Amino acid sequence: MEHDRSRFLLHVRSLVVKLGTQLLSDAEGRLDAPFLAQIAGQVAALRQRRIQVTVVSSGAIGAGLRELNLPRRPRDLAVLQAVAAVGQRRLMDAWAAAFAPHRLPVAQLLLTREDIDSRKRFLNVRNTVQQVHALGAVPIINENDTISTDELARISFGDNDILAALVAHAMQAHLLVLLTVVDGVLDAQGRPVRLVQSLAQVRELVRAEKSPLGTGGMNSKLQAAAMVTGAGEAMVVANGRETDVLLRILDGGDVGTLFVPSQRRSSGRQRWINAARPAGAIHIDEGAVRALVERGRSLLPAGVVKVEGTFAKGDLVEVKGPDGQTIARGLSNYPASQVQQIRGRKSSEVRAALGDGAYEEVIHRNNLVLCDR
Repeated sequence: MEHDRSRFLLHVRSLVVKLGTQLLSDAEGRLDAPFLAQIAGQVAALRQRRIQVTVVSSGAIGAGLRELNLPRRPRDLAVLQAVAAVGQRRLMDAWAAAFAPHRLPVAQLLLTREDIDSRKRFLNVRNTVQQVHALGAVPIINENDTISTDELARISFGDNDILAALVAHAMQAHLLVLLTVVDGVLDAQGRPVRLVQSLAQVRELVRAEKSPLGTGGMNSKLQAAAMVTGAGEAMVVANGRETDVLLRILDGGDVGTLFVPSQRRSSGRQRWINAARPAGAIHIDEGAVRALVERGRSLLPAGVVKVEGTFAKGDLVEVKGPDGQTIARGLSNYPASQVQQIRGRKSSEVRAALGDGAYEEVIHRNNLVLCDR
């Protein structure tokens, strides 16, 4: 088994590691400084191996609750944001203290969903994190809870599991490690599944429970796995309290659950298409589904049956089949109004309607990414 795992990890030179709120807390719910020190020591050891480590850290709201002596997580959004503001400072102080013995400075990066949705900002996230590494510091990334009203209300980052996957996309990291308080994905007997070849293998094992402090769960981890492995990179879910967990994972040890990557790595553009939120949707017929999925073709106007939402030229849209399931995502060559105008038409009819500047494709194959079905 270790040999099987090692072959997916030998090439790793950059990784993103995410730590959840419950993992970072001690029995009283306070930030666990000795545990942070252990993680910092492992990160320092990996840096000695020339492995680049980017940390995604939850814990700001939990730290704020303790700092302000509040008994429970507030429901009022403004109060919750204020708690996060207090806690974020405390969280970064704790990480700075943990890395100080290794003479490693830390850098704080706070992201919102809009930083991922914008292609320009998505690229800037990568550039900034790369420069932090170049300066010899450790990037500590968290969601910007103090201004992210959308995310705090709807939990779209899934307790930072999805944020960590998006950061891995931006960095084109070779490995994403989600550290939690369980031993990985568990089978019906409660034993960890060590190697996952396909997500269908474990979907039925997902449980709905969530921790009192966290907002994610195993379902968000499977969403992260779909994103990361679909881009051609590996992902591990493991118990962060295991001794030298990061080092053992990189050494190919039987630790946690390893999700096997697909054989083809996605480009940076394809990763952003998979990461950003769509502005609308284009519904297509069965023939167009076969052309996209089985023959790797572009989406032509003739296959479009319905347009959903209002989007501009160049916006990211979902492509949905007759059953309403999303089969792909891509960048539209036309605004929604023109897709509606030319839907179901042949190329000659499109040129007649829109003139010589008309595109042959609604979405070109190079700007389209198939989704896991």
